[in-house]
Amino acid sequence: MKLLMVAAGGCVGALLRYWISGWAYRVLDGGFPWGTLVVNILGCFLIGFLWVIFERTIFPPSTRDFLFIGLLGALTTFSTFGFETVNLLRDGEVKIALMNVLTNNLLGIAMVLAGIFLAAKLWTIFR
Repeated sequence: MKLLMVAAGGCVGALLRYWISGWAYRVLDGGFPWGTLVVNILGCFLIGFLWVIFERTIFPPSTRDFLFIGLLGALTTFSTFGFETVNLLRDGEVKIALMNVLTNNLLGIAMVLAGIFLAAKLWTIFR
């Protein structure tokens, strides 16, 4: 059952990644890897937000497997992030590569904290 839930979540996460990153690349022009940044930041926010919800309620382990391992694992793209950064360095785009590393990491951490904060606030309001 666990493998099925991870696979199903991975399928949904991969499709979301494809759609969201494609949208970001169409909307945000330039040589910067915007699609990867958008899905990484969104994934970081969602994992922070969902972590608080899952800490405060009882969900079956299969739901955790679906969301955290499957969906968010396929949605976030740090392997692509690493590959794009290496390609930027290889192409001599050192400033853009550095901006990519700093932006993904700093905003990612900030969005995990934002997700935690928002979920905790909403929890107190709607509880």
